[in-house]
Amino acid sequence: MKSIFFCCQITNYFRLFLGILLSFSLLFLSGCESNLHKDSNVIHLTLWQSINPPTNRDVFQRLVKKFNQKYSDIQVDSVYAEGLPKILTAVVGNSPPDILSFYPQLTGQFVELGAIVPLEQWFDQLAVKSEVIPNAMEELKLDGHLWSIPLYTSNIAIFYRPKLFEAGGIKELPKSWEELRQVAKKLTIDKNGDGRLDQHGILLPLGKKEWTVFSWFPFLLSAGGEIVTNGYPNLTNPGAITALKFWESLIKDGSAILSAPERGYEEDDFVAGRVAMQITGPWTYITRSKVDYNLFSIPTKLKKATVIGGGNLYVMKTNPAREKAALRFLEFVMSEEFQTEWSVGTGFLPVNINSAKSPTYQEYLRSKPWLKVFIEQMSVARPRPVIAGYNRLSNSLDRAIESTLMGKSSAELALKEAQERLELIWNTESRKTPPVSKAKL
Repeated sequence: MKSIFFCCQITNYFRLFLGILLSFSLLFLSGCESNLHKDSNVIHLTLWQSINPPTNRDVFQRLVKKFNQKYSDIQVDSVYAEGLPKILTAVVGNSPPDILSFYPQLTGQFVELGAIVPLEQWFDQLAVKSEVIPNAMEELKLDGHLWSIPLYTSNIAIFYRPKLFEAGGIKELPKSWEELRQVAKKLTIDKNGDGRLDQHGILLPLGKKEWTVFSWFPFLLSAGGEIVTNGYPNLTNPGAITALKFWESLIKDGSAILSAPERGYEEDDFVAGRVAMQITGPWTYITRSKVDYNLFSIPTKLKKATVIGGGNLYVMKTNPAREKAALRFLEFVMSEEFQTEWSVGTGFLPVNINSAKSPTYQEYLRSKPWLKVFIEQMSVARPRPVIAGYNRLSNSLDRAIESTLMGKSSAELALKEAQERLELIWNTESRKTPPVSKAKL
């Protein structure tokens, strides 16, 4: 009997516990429901970004949080989302983010998909418009429309190891391509006499991803070359051939070493002293390392030139209320407040003129005088093309550069074959789809 009584007591206690738990659950759900009702006027936006390295991502997240604190009626949730396939899947599946941080060369593809909102009418009415650096906007336009706004801008130059230059007897920095070739050759050394080179003059990127084309682009521009004419691929113009032949000559005379495949941005060889020069930008780890370093502008062939390395923000097509809210965040991104904190935190150049002139940023420049090279180069920095088929164009060009640098083909032949492949693709697709200017906007 005692056993039965004890069991009944346990059952009663259990029922009481369940009753209390249910009461708390109902109170909690009621509170959640109340909060949802209270926040019904707040628009929650999703922003996808693939900002790297993580330290830069932290700066961005901090600024998003600042926006959320400043504008209580709009809350932005910044999510790390890497990879174009994921983005295209979301677009095609009608579930895109509200705001997307990507790179401008995908603009044509997004326009063809009808995935992004044109911004020129909104931008033209902004007070901040007069504060934005003009050439930061160049690669954001297509067919008379502005399709995104700049998150940051930058360009690339050549970092070098001063101690290696001094040891090699180099007293003048190279200003022309020929001088660069001579310096690179002089700094290519077998230090211990074992018949193998221990140090190379410069590292050239190898791989089929965008970094190779990006690094090569300043040389193309300096030679007066182009890869697109009137919206059509043009890889066999004299400037393009000259630029690729120059890289080819650096490999042939042994003064350049190739990176590991798809690792052209890595700086281990530079930091270790195995290469004396590296093509990169202000985001580089080199400036945070303990090695000696300095930098100089991209040497000249026909004219001074470098390539813009920018980040941007798209407003994705959702609905008018969400798009309007997203524009508030974009306006904040272009402000002096955002640009100053972002640039000081990441090393990228500000796109806001007032930010660049601000006491905070000027003090930052005094602590990092090497940044002045990038700032001075902005006046001659130009973008890569923004066309619907840029990905295919870039991939074909990457293959041509790789084939040349690995000695499989001459520069002329590699570019000719790439051009023929592209013409076949362009001609086939032009029969299937309308040109970008007539695509759904």
